Amino acid sequence: MSGGPSFLPRIWRSGQTIVAASEATRQRAAYWMREGKIAAAFGLVFVGCLLLPVGSARFDGAVLEGLHLVRWYAQEHVLLCLVPAFFIAGAISVFVGQASVLRYLGARANRVVAYGVASVSGSILAVCSCTVLPLFAGIYRRGAGLGPATAFLYSGPAINVLAIVLTARLLGPDLGIARAVGAIGFSIVIGLSMHLIFRGEELDRNKSDATVSTPEASRPLWQTLLYFGAMIGLLLAANWGEAGQEGPWAAIHSAKWLLTAGFAIALGVFLSAWFGARWREVAAVASVVLVAAVLFPAKPVAPFVAGVIGLVLLTSGRPGELGEWFDASWQLAKQILPLLLLGVLAAGLLLGRPGHEGLIPSAWVTRAVGGNSLTSNLFASIAGAFMYFATLTEVPILQGLIGSGMGKGPALALLLAGPALSLPNMLVIRNVLGTRKTLTYVILVVVMASLSGIVFGRLVS
Repeated sequence: MSGGPSFLPRIWRSGQTIVAASEATRQRAAYWMREGKIAAAFGLVFVGCLLLPVGSARFDGAVLEGLHLVRWYAQEHVLLCLVPAFFIAGAISVFVGQASVLRYLGARANRVVAYGVASVSGSILAVCSCTVLPLFAGIYRRGAGLGPATAFLYSGPAINVLAIVLTARLLGPDLGIARAVGAIGFSIVIGLSMHLIFRGEELDRNKSDATVSTPEASRPLWQTLLYFGAMIGLLLAANWGEAGQEGPWAAIHSAKWLLTAGFAIALGVFLSAWFGARWREVAAVASVVLVAAVLFPAKPVAPFVAGVIGLVLLTSGRPGELGEWFDASWQLAKQILPLLLLGVLAAGLLLGRPGHEGLIPSAWVTRAVGGNSLTSNLFASIAGAFMYFATLTEVPILQGLIGSGMGKGPALALLLAGPALSLPNMLVIRNVLGTRKTLTYVILVVVMASLSGIVFGRLVS
């Protein structure tokens, strides 16, 4: 019995040792689990580097195609499309009251008004799937409901009057009419579907929007409308594509840079008269733009670059609304532009540029979209969703594919899915809406485009 008291401490110490050993084992296991994942990722990257098919004509050509597409995108779209779009989106955040967005595009707005405004405003812009992204992010974060915001997101690149006219002219009136009807209907159906699917989350979001107060406007509405009209006009004029060699569309194209200059002058006047920009600085920027136009008459992009740099200098680091405008635009650019360039590189690597091949042979695509089966329509929708189409470029591409045996049903499916989606577009939408909503939006577009292609293919057959 005398050994009892000394026996208990020994058991206690043994138990503590076992517990300490178990804890050390768990910590070591957790360490190896954490670091093992990193080591496995390094191992996969290393094996991938070892197995890179460098020297293969297909792989080397695909890498060059990806780089070519990124360079082309930077030359043709970042400056002329995205920079004005970023400034417009930043202006929405600063100069458009949240209460106004909620009144016309919020979840509590009249449905007819909300979806009508979203589809009409998107179609007026007539931009590509990437240029619409800053504008979509601006109105959604300002309080637009998910349904109207996604209707705007689809309608911007899809309901393009100029592209629909070109489709009817080059691919036939039946495809042109079907594209117009399908795109208008899609924007509303997709918006309503997104609203219904995520109705619970939208209700939670609305609770915070209900407390938004309506501050007194700092200037009359007509001044704000003219200011936005000048920026939107500048964006459209600078990116106006040639639809043909004659007629009003070609006439507008021939005067696009004069129209761009006119809208830029109007913007400078509005900034000086209503938004606090110093008129001497605006005049100095205008002088530099004029000199660039005189020195580089064959390169109208040069005065455009001078104007963009001047606008940055006029707005950046300034107190008040001008500084807030630049800051909002810059924040969107930092968030969106890297994802877009990465997506364009990946799209070029996989699919190449029009007329050139990436890793996926174009013959596979041509064979897969013949006839009017479910498979061919679904493949056309998915391929179009991942490809990047600049505004109007989808029409000559489809003209070549139809000549190679593509069915009219899959052609319509690609027309309805392709301009509205792209791989870079998806990456940015995910950053704004999250994975679930982005995946739902993409699936809705692909499925509806496929079904429309099947129905249209049977009607025209």
